[in-house]
Parts: sequence; structure tokens; C-alpha cells
Amino acid sequence: MLLENFNSAPREEAVAVVKPALDISRWIDAIVDGRPYRSVDEVAAAATTVAAPLSEAELDGALAHHPRIGERPQGESAEAALSRKEQPGVDAEAAAALAAGNKAYEEKFDRVYLVRAAGRSAEEILALLQQRLGNTPEQELVVVDQQLREIAALRLAGALES
Repeated sequence: MLLENFNSAPREEAVAVVKPALDISRWIDAIVDGRPYRSVDEVAAAATTVAAPLSEAELDGALAHHPRIGERPQGESAEAALSRKEQPGVDAEAAAALAAGNKAYEEKFDRVYLVRAAGRSAEEILALLQQRLGNTPEQELVVVDQQLREIAALRLAGALES
């Protein structure tokens, strides 16, 4: 959808464009209610700041739409299609390391490891995973919020440029 169409779209249509980027009602409302935007960059910037901070329950709800990093997203949802485009292909060695890292992360934090994969190599993703395993649960919630917002900003910009 073009930005000018998004700015003038009925609320339900605008929500439908925004929801696959980050399915958190409070965040969606803030983005949609922030219209009109002067540029796609302005929308993307808003995606990283509105409705902050996200609650732990909101984060956990949003994570339900994200597959484990390194695993092929299943299903036909808009979120699964976006995840398939965002995650880099990995070789068998990286896939095994990611699987082990995912397990360690889930054991420590009781949630799926989420990282903005777009533009990052498997090695970078693994390095970030190892670094984040040193976080406290409170520190990690802040990082998850930031990563979800980065992903949402990229997804929203992509939806508005097409």
C-alpha cells in the first residue's frame, strides 16, 4: 500500500496493514491513530517508539507469532510469510548451533529467542544469542521489546513501500 493510501484508508484497512508487523493492539492503535505520516521513514520511526514500553504479556503475545530463529516458519499467515523472508538460510552446522542456543535461551527465559534477522548473518545471530544469554530476565525484556520494534519497523516500511 502506498503511504498516501495508508494515511487516508478507513481505520479497518489501516489496521489490516499494520497488524502483521506487530500484533499488539495498543501498538497498532498508536500507529494507526498517528496518521497522517509524511514519509515511510516517519512511520518506521514511530514503530520503534509508540506504546513504549511493551508489557511482558504483550511481548509474550507477540512472540507467539514468531518462529524459532533458524527454523522454517510454518503456515500461511502474513507473519509466517514475513518471517520466511527475514531469516537467513543456514547451513547444518549453524542450524545445530542455533537449535542448541534456542534451547538454552528458552530454558533460561521461558520464551523463544527473538532477534531482528534481516540483514544479519547466522554468525551474527549466534553471537547475539550468546551475548544475550548473559542478560538478566529484566534486561532481556528490554532487548526483546527493542527487537520486536526493529522487526515491526522493517515490516511496516516494506508494507508501505509496495
